[in-house]
Amino acid sequence: MSGVKNNVGRGINIAMINGKTGEVVDIKAFDMWAGDVNPFIEYLKKIEEGTVVFMATYDDGSSKLNPEARKLISELGSTQITNLNFRDNWIFVGGKGIKTKSPFEQHIKNSKETNKYEGWPEVLEMEGCIPQKL
Repeated sequence: MSGVKNNVGRGINIAMINGKTGEVVDIKAFDMWAGDVNPFIEYLKKIEEGTVVFMATYDDGSSKLNPEARKLISELGSTQITNLNFRDNWIFVGGKGIKTKSPFEQHIKNSKETNKYEGWPEVLEMEGCIPQKL
């Protein structure tokens, strides 16, 4: 996902990957500032078992999140979604049917005292090997 490819938007950006083949299943962005959380919730409910889910915030990814949306993301393996607030940076890789918490998650709080780029927190980057679903 990138601005160059014009496939990111304000809010929570999602890429869904087939856990067996590694094929991209879908890419979508949900505006959590001015949008409606209900289409996002319905989208999360339809994720199929064995799907690897990549999520990243851009601008604000939390204002419209409600407890139901946060619970659905938590069920994908997130431990930080309950801490996500206005303009925090957050990246996460989890999966439908995961039995443990995902080790692929980073979160930086938006704070006037610690923000690196004027009103914005530092950029997050993550590397690692995600196991294939057998």
